[in-house]
Amino acid sequence: MRRLHACLGAAAAVTLAAAGTTALVAGNASGATTALGNRWYAAAPYLMPLDNDPPDPAAIMDATGLKAFQLAFILASNGGGCSPTWGGTAPVSSDTAVQSVINTIRAKGGDVSVSIGGYGGTKLGQACSDPASTAAAYQQVITKYGLHAIDFDLEEPEYENTAAIHNEIGAAKILQQNNPGLYVSVTTAGTADGTGWFGKQMLLEAKSQGFTPDNFSIMPFDGGFNGAASQTGALTSFNSILQSTFGWDQATAYAHEGFSGMNGRSDTGEYFTQADFQTVLDYATGHNMDRFTFWSLNRDRQCSPPDNGGRTSGTCSSVTQNSWDFAKYSVKFAGVTPPTSTPPPTPTPTPSGTACKAAWNSSSVYVGGDEVSYNKHNWKAKWWTQNEVPGAAEWGPWQDEGAC
Repeated sequence: MRRLHACLGAAAAVTLAAAGTTALVAGNASGATTALGNRWYAAAPYLMPLDNDPPDPAAIMDATGLKAFQLAFILASNGGGCSPTWGGTAPVSSDTAVQSVINTIRAKGGDVSVSIGGYGGTKLGQACSDPASTAAAYQQVITKYGLHAIDFDLEEPEYENTAAIHNEIGAAKILQQNNPGLYVSVTTAGTADGTGWFGKQMLLEAKSQGFTPDNFSIMPFDGGFNGAASQTGALTSFNSILQSTFGWDQATAYAHEGFSGMNGRSDTGEYFTQADFQTVLDYATGHNMDRFTFWSLNRDRQCSPPDNGGRTSGTCSSVTQNSWDFAKYSVKFAGVTPPTSTPPPTPTPTPSGTACKAAWNSSSVYVGGDEVSYNKHNWKAKWWTQNEVPGAAEWGPWQDEGAC
């Protein structure tokens, strides 16, 4: 569960937001822009624009090349009623602060998705009477900001409420139908066996309503996890759950599966480092998963001291890092295309010493595990790549295997 949503920051983070009963207005006063490719919305890390010492998204874009942000969270008003707010306190209808953040991002060629839900708070699925009224509330958010993507973050305590989950899933289906091309993700808690009982009930609700989003994502943290191996194990188990629930084959299930991690120290004291993110990224791209994101950009910077005294923070990661280290993995995911190419030619060995692999070719397509030689070194591809010079970038797709 994303407990930081409720316990950290100037105000509690919460809810679902975004959909409704009228078609998306492509160009309006909100400054709606042409949609990015879905891969960017699938890679968008979470950003709280009003709480937890929000970082400057323009600075992140300049430093990393990131183009998409997942803004969090839309909730019902703390005062009650079926109308969307930011964090339960700031009505969407009169918002200018988040709109300004969105305008900044779009002015630099980026875009946003909005997340509705999170841990804690009153969700619109709880406050609204049925799927149609829930969808109408979310549609206000879509129309206000000219959205091309939305995330339903369904977790405690809402996902224990069957009526609320019925409303949320029904609203998501209505929004998907009434806003052609809208990218829809559904995020829920992760467990060692994929997701828990309530997560499985949510999937059955989606099946019963005939609703299929772009992906179902799990959050494999705050549940006895530690490191990448536990997370990839959970993703493998969740894939089996998707297969059995919807009757999909393995590849189809992976194409509708997503990962939502937590950078650094989790709420329960688990640790996920840059190396863990790389391992999960390799798993996600290697299995052609649909989504790779994390909580959160507000935390993607080093604490002082770096370990934050062994505490979890909503504004820094509690691990040693450079600013925006974790955002760079999202950029990698957005730039990866699932492998569809023919492997390069078999390398010719040299008479002695370490054999040089076939020479790197700028026009060839390489996939994870392919090996080439360049500048008297052998290199192994970490993911799909074309026309990216081995060793040219620290965060590039090539791993140096030594001189040849």
